Amino acid sequence: RRPAALAVAVLACALLAAAAAIALADRGTDDASRDGLAFSSMSAGVPPSSGTGAAVDGLPEPDARIPTGPKTLAAHLTDVTRDLRAAIDRWRRDGDPARGAAPRDVQLLALRAQRIVLMLAPRPRTTAAVLSHLRGTTRADLRAETRALRDLGRIKSVVKQRPKVRLGRPEPADVLRRHYRDAWRRFGVGWPLLAAVNHVETQFGRFRNESVSGARGPMQFMPATWRAYGMGGDIRDPRDAIMGAANYLRANGAPRNEARALLRYNPSDRYVRAVATLAARIRADERFFYALHSRQVFLRGPDGLARRTDPDG
Repeated sequence: RRPAALAVAVLACALLAAAAAIALADRGTDDASRDGLAFSSMSAGVPPSSGTGAAVDGLPEPDARIPTGPKTLAAHLTDVTRDLRAAIDRWRRDGDPARGAAPRDVQLLALRAQRIVLMLAPRPRTTAAVLSHLRGTTRADLRAETRALRDLGRIKSVVKQRPKVRLGRPEPADVLRRHYRDAWRRFGVGWPLLAAVNHVETQFGRFRNESVSGARGPMQFMPATWRAYGMGGDIRDPRDAIMGAANYLRANGAPRNEARALLRYNPSDRYVRAVATLAARIRADERFFYALHSRQVFLRGPDGLARRTDPDG
């Protein structure tokens, strides 16, 4: 049995699920002409800042307006990505990613990039216009995330109700990375793939509720599957869950056939593509993992997407 036979219902309880709630099929509408590229924080369901967008320390305010126009937005995202990568490098060099949350600068810059991605994901044509002005890492990151979000947003769940959301703090980035690498050594399943699954299922363990289908824990196992592959561990313990997921993926074809293994994890080609896309970016640049881990939680409410967590500091 799959760890989460109805894991698409769980997607409402992850960062990618937040975008899945707003992801729309491209119906041939030119979003740029329809809404005039009026990109502001309102597009992400949060009120715009009345200020200039820069905090006293030069970092972006959490809800500051986002520039308009594909070329201007592309230039802004390039600057944000550059600054975020530099902040992650400083954190890893001078700080301790195995303790606590990311530094404030990493979180604020990650949030800025996240809000841009969430705005663009439902707008394929506008995304293409922005991508045409991007190069290198910034282009690869945006392309991967928006593609993954659209794939996840188009997965149709047979379950209509949504679970009651409970949030918690994830384990620190390097603690999780150590779990992934331990599982990699034991089962041969690459750590970027395990990180991508962990992110899609529960945003690295931020979501603590069971899915409506009964899946549990940071890797979203069905209890019966856990009994077969959990090796006697605790389904809610991050290390045990990651080990169980690696065991399950290995038993179903990974690492030689990751697509087949992921399809057993969730029977959707879109799920497979989304996870594989994110894993490929993490594999290409591990700073992408640290950026994803530093993101905030957005959930859909009566007034649209709303941020449910705040940057520390």
